[in-house]
Amino acid sequence: MKGILLLAVGIGALRYLHRDLAHSVEHLVNILRVDPENRYVHKLLSRALSVSPRQLKELSIGTFIYSALLLTEGVGLLLRQHWAEYFTIITTAGLIPLEIYELVKHVSLAKIVVLIINAAIVVYLVMRVRGER
Repeated sequence: MKGILLLAVGIGALRYLHRDLAHSVEHLVNILRVDPENRYVHKLLSRALSVSPRQLKELSIGTFIYSALLLTEGVGLLLRQHWAEYFTIITTAGLIPLEIYELVKHVSLAKIVVLIINAAIVVYLVMRVRGER
């Protein structure tokens, strides 16, 4: 599901590549009848105004790559392929350096908990794959 959702986000980002993103967000705010002076809506509008076409293109490329990884992993696991188990371990463990980097930048309890949970998941997956041999 995440892979399909990210694929849709990537396609959506490409659709807005040559359009006025801020105008589209403002139109959505009007359709939903949300107060444009609301601080959250105002923050969203200001961010939409600052997004460049290059950033939009990079966002879509990143979401397509991540979507392809998730879809490959998901289909492999669904078909009970042995390589998909290793692929899952690699992709899950690949997030740990990013979590450590974020933790070094700014320490928070939530980041520590996420890191511990992710490391525990990797250990569990490795033990499970080794146990099936």
